[in-house]
Amino acid sequence: MRCEGRFNIMKTNNYSGFHKLSLEQRAAEVAEFANLTKKEIDCIINPGALTNDIANNVIENVIGTYQLPMGVAMNFVVNGKEVLIPMVVEEASIVAAASNAAKMARAGGGFTTSYTGNIMIAQIQTINIPNPYFACQMILHHKKDILDIANEKDPILVKITGGAKDVEVRIVDSIIGPMVVTHLLVDTGDAMGANAVNTMAEAVAPFIEKITGGIVKLRILSNLAAYRLARATAKFTKEAIGGEDVVDGIIAAYAFAEADPFRAATSNKGIMNGIDPLIVATGNDWRGIESACHAYCSYKGKYTSMTRWEKDLDGNLTGSIEIPALCGLVGGGTKILPAAQIGVKILGVKTAAELAQIIAAVGLAQNFAAMRALATDGIQKGHMKLHARNIATVAGADGKILDEVVAKMVAEKNISVDYAKEIISKLK
Repeated sequence: MRCEGRFNIMKTNNYSGFHKLSLEQRAAEVAEFANLTKKEIDCIINPGALTNDIANNVIENVIGTYQLPMGVAMNFVVNGKEVLIPMVVEEASIVAAASNAAKMARAGGGFTTSYTGNIMIAQIQTINIPNPYFACQMILHHKKDILDIANEKDPILVKITGGAKDVEVRIVDSIIGPMVVTHLLVDTGDAMGANAVNTMAEAVAPFIEKITGGIVKLRILSNLAAYRLARATAKFTKEAIGGEDVVDGIIAAYAFAEADPFRAATSNKGIMNGIDPLIVATGNDWRGIESACHAYCSYKGKYTSMTRWEKDLDGNLTGSIEIPALCGLVGGGTKILPAAQIGVKILGVKTAAELAQIIAAVGLAQNFAAMRALATDGIQKGHMKLHARNIATVAGADGKILDEVVAKMVAEKNISVDYAKEIISKLK
């Protein structure tokens, strides 16, 4: 094993051979990097971190708990800072792909990110208005009144972030006629903010009915968080990724995803392969960010790629991503689930803005890894090698012969439980 800067010496995650360590050794290295206590590292190493008592207070009709592996993606540098990425996921190759992509990005300076802020949208739907354009203006005339009513519901949020900031109004044509839809723009701070914006929407609904003469129906947040955008860019030097032919291959793969929604759906799923495990590891809502990201790719009229890939004048690959990053560090699973709190500590973030930007960087890295695989050896080569370990484990291979079974299946290009059992039988 060769280590390029051990955590406890240089505080770097640029680490070669990490996967060759034992689980306990890897956990110890992460504990050193993230300053985890023995109690915290025991919480994620030993089964039962999520007790039945805690689980019983999280959702309804609890009958037990369900575990998934937690890993860390290595090599990430985000805005000049070394970052370990905790990932909770069941699919092989995701963590390795993200780590490899981040390592290649180092030659170009790592990932640079920015964030537009923690603005969430609450929607108030009003129907049965005979003069919708007039009603829109009436709502805007009373913007200050609406904001005051909303902010009275959450004085603490107002003190911290300013709370409700602005009002927008749209006319939406529908099968039941025109609807006047009011958007309440709320700075939710370090919370994802669903409860805050929904409560404010409920509060302003009677006033909107009064000034429009309509009937308010839905009062709820929108997951299309178009004002809560995280952005990330990276330059992958042609030397680091295999030459200019690889750059051109990646751009060709991107062009396919940009033009064709069938391809874009799979390309974007690959991006979420990186984002979702980080969201889960920090106790956030992966359904919400899935909805947000996919909606953002299509609301301008065409479903397309979440990322953009181009070639600079020197022949290097440049990538960018812009996504609605719905996440928080206040409330929800982040504060309830012990392992999620440890995930946040490993990540080293203090604000939702920091988390959002790392989410974007991970999504860009994961997409690069998939695009490069498609442009070179094909997606299956690396994935199937890791998948073979899962198959061998299912077939009953233990630590002593696991590597032999995997190597044999990969060499023969026959990755199946039956063949793994056959190899195990011969080896034993």
